[in-house]
Amino acid sequence: MLAFLIPVLSLTMGLVRAHATNSPTCAPLVPAEMDNATVHRLLGHWVYIMGASQYPPHVAEMKELKYATYTIFPGRHEDEFNVTEIMRLNETCVVRNTSKIHVFRHNSTLVHEEGQEVSMAELMHSDKDLFILKHFKDNHVGLSLSARTPKVTKEQLEEFEAQLRCHGFKLEEAFITSPKDACPAAGEEVGEGSTATAEPQQG
Repeated sequence: MLAFLIPVLSLTMGLVRAHATNSPTCAPLVPAEMDNATVHRLLGHWVYIMGASQYPPHVAEMKELKYATYTIFPGRHEDEFNVTEIMRLNETCVVRNTSKIHVFRHNSTLVHEEGQEVSMAELMHSDKDLFILKHFKDNHVGLSLSARTPKVTKEQLEEFEAQLRCHGFKLEEAFITSPKDACPAAGEEVGEGSTATAEPQQG
């Protein structure tokens, strides 16, 4: 699964909804306006920070995901991107570069396609250095946060955590990656479909 869509980003551990007497407060997520500037901003390097999902297969993948980065490149067609992902799944570094992202501007939707697996997410309005997605899969919802670097501010993290609570998640249901688990520069044995080497350790 693409880290950013943890077809994650991205909990059958139980969607626990907040009690009405203890409802968190957060500004509603607003879909991004998919103009040329926004679409162009998707290009480049991103680090997957954290996410949560109601969709059981995504939960299983999140449990294994220790760290992930992905780079988005222009594709052959307008509003089509190629993606290279580098991730540590438990103790193994995996590189995937066979997936594509299709942009649907009219509803701020990104569709990730890898082989027969297709997943969908809505791009949310955010800081230019953040990548917030609201995932949809078989009537299940998820949220994921990526950033240009492994570090986000305390305020950015608190705002995203508030969104998780507002969408019915407990913070302990969120999966958080750590830069200490980044793949080493020399690379490791990689998983199926890998054709590139792991990127340098960050930090």
